[in-house]
Amino acid sequence: MDTNEFPAQFARTRRFTLGLPRDFTLSPDGNRVLFLRTRGGEDRGSCLWLQQAGEERLLVAPEHLGADGPIPEAERIRQERARESSAGVVAYSADTTLSKVAFAVNGRLWTLDLAQPESLRQVETAGSVVDPRLDPTGSRVAYVTDGAVHVLELADGNELRLTGDEDPEVSWGLAEHVASESMGRYRGHWWSPDGTRLLATRVDLTPVQRWWIADPANPDRPPRQIAYPAAGTPNALVTLHAFDLAGGSVELTWDHTAYEYLVSAAWDTHGPLLSVQSRDQRTLRVLAADPETGETRLLHEQLDPAWVEIIPGTPARTTSGRLVHTADEGKTRRLVIDGEPVTPEGLQIRAVLEVSGESVLFEATDEPTECHLWLYDESGLRRLSDGPGAHTGTRVDGALVLCSNTESGRAFVVRREGRPDEPITSHVAQPLVTPRITWLKAGPQEFRTALLLPSWHQPGNPLPVLMAPYGGPAMQIAMKVTGGWFCTAQWYAEAGFAVVIADGRGTPGRGPAWEKTVHRDTLTAPLEDQVVALHAAAEYCPDLDLTRVGITGWSYGGTLAATAVLRRPDVFHAGICGAGPSDQRLYDTHWRERFLGHPDEHPEDYDRSSPINDAAKLERPLLLVHGLADDNVVAAHTLRMSAALLAAGRPHQVLPLSGATHRPTEPAAVAGLMRFELQFLKDSLKV
Repeated sequence: MDTNEFPAQFARTRRFTLGLPRDFTLSPDGNRVLFLRTRGGEDRGSCLWLQQAGEERLLVAPEHLGADGPIPEAERIRQERARESSAGVVAYSADTTLSKVAFAVNGRLWTLDLAQPESLRQVETAGSVVDPRLDPTGSRVAYVTDGAVHVLELADGNELRLTGDEDPEVSWGLAEHVASESMGRYRGHWWSPDGTRLLATRVDLTPVQRWWIADPANPDRPPRQIAYPAAGTPNALVTLHAFDLAGGSVELTWDHTAYEYLVSAAWDTHGPLLSVQSRDQRTLRVLAADPETGETRLLHEQLDPAWVEIIPGTPARTTSGRLVHTADEGKTRRLVIDGEPVTPEGLQIRAVLEVSGESVLFEATDEPTECHLWLYDESGLRRLSDGPGAHTGTRVDGALVLCSNTESGRAFVVRREGRPDEPITSHVAQPLVTPRITWLKAGPQEFRTALLLPSWHQPGNPLPVLMAPYGGPAMQIAMKVTGGWFCTAQWYAEAGFAVVIADGRGTPGRGPAWEKTVHRDTLTAPLEDQVVALHAAAEYCPDLDLTRVGITGWSYGGTLAATAVLRRPDVFHAGICGAGPSDQRLYDTHWRERFLGHPDEHPEDYDRSSPINDAAKLERPLLLVHGLADDNVVAAHTLRMSAALLAAGRPHQVLPLSGATHRPTEPAAVAGLMRFELQFLKDSLKV
């Protein structure tokens, strides 16, 4: 296969994410589906679409919205936290009946009546709009501007500044850094079901230390200040308040000293529901709140000697008020309703997607290379998806949108009772490289491992090896899906490598005991597991040349790659560390302290999990890559690692990416980086 143009294609398609339909909303009768999608695999302009009666109709495209303008800084940060790769209409909010939609583009608010496409209009607001949320009745929109929450009445244009603060360190209605980066909470305000009240967060950044991110390629620009709560330092002060539209408000009360993290918030038919977590993350409490008095009462408490894992979509309540959450029982994370487990041992709950009536739609895994869509309701438990892959979706009574990612591709279909399935079109680009994966189970613990060989390989011809793990707790990549990482792995294979991708201990999908193997030490077990996977792949295919083994990774995978060449130079002969945390004390409180505790209490755990302390051991080629605008894993990680290597007299290479954040997106930089990394590995391993 011709792979020369693959890096450019990979970059232009934003890692083969453009053109995929996403963010589906079903109408209550199941007859209409609203969703987002770009019009091509290399088109970044995200559009709003409606499928009805088997036909897809374009509702809103970026060119319908007039001239471009600046993106508000708060929206830019929100999109960075959400890893948004497109532009245009990247998020929307709909009312309960799916009659009206509201969204913001470049700080301007737009609304649309779905029954009247010509009704698209820009709504005048008091300032640049961030995260607009249409109330369930479709009558008004809440949004954030200049750190304050406003509510705008759509019928007459009247606008109320619901919250605000004169203190520039205080903002309302948005998620703080650790919530959006580490907890998975991207929002800071929520409507009541009747649309007459609102929950909103108040975030006070006064205690949080300040860092500055400069743009060395443009020295005329001032550094950007960020409030970054590094491990062991103070967090933002976050409170939650209930508002009515007459100006009344009350703060919801709990012990903020004992439980400083607001993990989730919602307002269902029973009232406000929230979960809070202690700083050490060993305790999570579910609270019900009275919006009149602000008083809260304990509904559930979960304890764990390591940490309580946050499960997306929980807690929640059914229509009858039964509490939906999860419980870690031995090696299984189970779905629990009102204290009773409703899923069997061995089925690992990944996320709760919807709670409707008395039914619960959720994702769960019983085979680590797969994730399926499940439904629990009054008739019992059943799986809604088939075949190896990762499946998710959304549903209403009588209709289901099933989204399937398998090794043969991505498919999106609407299933309705008594009617033929209706596909939703994907415009994702066809990769120039087709992965050729052999699946293995490595070692006694059966680490799921993908082996990719060149299409032209003949048995008996030795191949250098490239390990390409992520290996950390944020995600799995050794799954039977179509993924850009597999295409990239095959591109390396066509260049002359055998590529091995393995998920070891600490990765999701195999239960709480598996995940918590990395408690107090985030590197030792994962590194051992990569060695086991390498040797298992070599046993399966003796052509793997174990005297020429490279390893590459990004973020946690970058840390793992650097650690591999530092601690196991007998196994790994070259490494590429992309945006990897080298000193765990520089990463944020919630994520880092989850695994390593407080650095003042457990300094040895931070030392053991920070490859910068092994800098003097380097004896293999190492390339460090980092985006200089990264405000998640700041470039100081790589710069300090390089300084430690220089001080120890250890040669290495550093590649800074000007203007790039934690996930570089500029096409020329992405394609150029891929080619540079390939040449580095070829030179280092003498390919």
